[in-house]
Amino acid sequence: MSASRKRSVLLAGAGIVSAAWSIQAHAQTSEASDDTAIVVTALRSSGDAKDLPVKIDVFEEAEVRQQQSLAATSNEVLANLVPSFAPSRQKLTGGGESFRGRAPLYLVDGVPQSTPLRPGSREGVTIDLEVIERIEVLFGANALQGLGGTGGVVNFVTVSAPKDGSLEQRASVGLSANDGLDKDGFGWRAHYLIAKDFGSFDAVASASYEERGLFYDAKGRTIGIDNESGDIQDTQARNFFVKLGWEPSDNQRIQAMVNRFYLNQRGNYVRVDGSRTLGRPAISVDGTPRGDLAINDVWTASLDYSHSNFLGGKFSLQGYYQNFKSLFGGQLTASFQDPLIAPIGTLFDQTQNNSEKYGAKTTYALTAIGGLPLDGAIGFDFLRDLTSQPLVLTGRVSVPPTTFYNYAPFVQLTLKPLSFVTLTGGVRHEIGNLEVPDFVSRAGNRADFQRVPVKGGKRNFSDTLFNAGINVKPLPGLTIYGSYSEAFSVPDIGRVLRSVSTFGQSVNTLLDLAPIVTRNKEVGGEYAVGSFRFGVTYFESKSEFGQMLVARPDGTFDLARQATKTSGWELTAGAKPTDWLNVTGGYSVLRGRFDSNADGVLDSDLGAADIGPDRMSIGIDITPDGPVSGRIQSFTYFDKTFTNRLGATTARFKSYTTVDAAISVEVMEPVTVTFSVSNLLDQQYFTYHAQAATAANNLYYAGRGRSYNLRIGAKF
Repeated sequence: MSASRKRSVLLAGAGIVSAAWSIQAHAQTSEASDDTAIVVTALRSSGDAKDLPVKIDVFEEAEVRQQQSLAATSNEVLANLVPSFAPSRQKLTGGGESFRGRAPLYLVDGVPQSTPLRPGSREGVTIDLEVIERIEVLFGANALQGLGGTGGVVNFVTVSAPKDGSLEQRASVGLSANDGLDKDGFGWRAHYLIAKDFGSFDAVASASYEERGLFYDAKGRTIGIDNESGDIQDTQARNFFVKLGWEPSDNQRIQAMVNRFYLNQRGNYVRVDGSRTLGRPAISVDGTPRGDLAINDVWTASLDYSHSNFLGGKFSLQGYYQNFKSLFGGQLTASFQDPLIAPIGTLFDQTQNNSEKYGAKTTYALTAIGGLPLDGAIGFDFLRDLTSQPLVLTGRVSVPPTTFYNYAPFVQLTLKPLSFVTLTGGVRHEIGNLEVPDFVSRAGNRADFQRVPVKGGKRNFSDTLFNAGINVKPLPGLTIYGSYSEAFSVPDIGRVLRSVSTFGQSVNTLLDLAPIVTRNKEVGGEYAVGSFRFGVTYFESKSEFGQMLVARPDGTFDLARQATKTSGWELTAGAKPTDWLNVTGGYSVLRGRFDSNADGVLDSDLGAADIGPDRMSIGIDITPDGPVSGRIQSFTYFDKTFTNRLGATTARFKSYTTVDAAISVEVMEPVTVTFSVSNLLDQQYFTYHAQAATAANNLYYAGRGRSYNLRIGAKF
């Protein structure tokens, strides 16, 4: 585990909002001064990020590896690292894992992983963390990367070949177990990576495999497996990654990346539902799930070209492709029933989300335009997304093949009229075209089980999004900033289409297909003196015609379109009293309201499926001279009560605190052994989603109890 220190900067890009943030820089990184320029790839800008007003956390590789040993998925890693991320559900499907109360946009090397037309909440698990070199988290709704990202952007940056021309190899094996060392609780993984820079050509290749066992709570009970929505328990996953680069000249680079991720349930267990009345969680028992087993099957590919001196500026072009298939487990749910196929209550079926997208992003950036302290960037983005959700066992349609085209030109300017003042502003024009064929909705949408024909059609919409920000550094170590920004997204169109139950509906008249424009205001500041840093941010995010999830009795969710507002405070602090001790802390307060009766008043709380709880996190890194280093971290999620417009309580969340610990030992060059303990104090709790987002007994899941992870890694 490498030593770390914090350095804070402020960032901005085309159409993004702002806040304070800190970059993690590790011991193997050169000690940069405060004057060193910071470049973040997700910003699509070559300017110095420190002078611009946007909040970003950048987590370098050592910290990613450390958290990987304490978490089961990349979503859980983010929940550990980012205070305003909702707590992880500890499942494959991350519905309700919001970012600042809204949906994050996931990227891999800039390629969108999210499936906005029919979100399956699986987009956070599409690549093995072993090939991730850095995670860039942009806070707040933004239009920088196009469609989506109303809560922020998460960009997973993949490993590159070493620049010194050496051959680099990495190998690791890992073993995980529950506190009782039960046979069915064991898991293991293996990974190998090879990389080399040959001069004008470089290459990286990686392969990994992982099997996970069952999870246990702090009382030694198995945790219920979610074979319907998808689980991390009892799964096997494999990942193959290749990245090739060619530099035909000193200022040009062509890069190709392909990643294949495949995860599937193994089908050894079934769930026994819990009881909220008795406080009994859902558990897993031996058994064979009915139907086909849940999978995540994802191909991601990109081809990038960059020229650092093109007509006096920097030009970049990325073409990308993704094929995302996520099969959900089967159910006897009411909405699947159809008397023309089988008697009511007996029809078993399951759905699969299919999303195939391709697109392109272009950016051209200039600095010191006309000899003035003015930088600028222009660009154009294109996306084509084809999404469908068939009922695979009966061949019916849940969501018909729906095609979305998105075109977006943008321009962004940065002006520095004084050495301590930076102004930013930009505009982005979004054009969306939606095409839906004629289809017949599910009979189970109606109480009389009649099939409803829906006439297809085309919907066209557009909007112009603005952003502006100011960053002022009046005193050494002090930064004050503010910004306004707008973001563009589409509602969960698949959920709208699959739920049609009224005769005479058509795509051209469904108001729920109208786009979502999110408007953000944000102010904050940061002060750093010596080894101490403190930052505070306040934000508001509004959508006049937003979306929220409404829980059904069977544990599924319907979509409601109402005006929504989220707001919150984020506080961060850090101190390094000695070279070997680093203490960090974070605190977030989140609020969410919506207009329940369309009277223009935000009168009810957003539910736990839409917004996370208040939270405090503390981390202590101990890195003395020598081969041993360690980390202790704690997370406290505070009580939260949800009320409706009449003041009646609709849900409650009971707080809990967990503590994790990890120790690393460099036993010999180049081998490092890391031993990690999650939930060190063996706290018994029910997850945030299980407590407050739904009343279904089948989703009443306890959180993981104390568990262990042993990793042996070598870099040579």
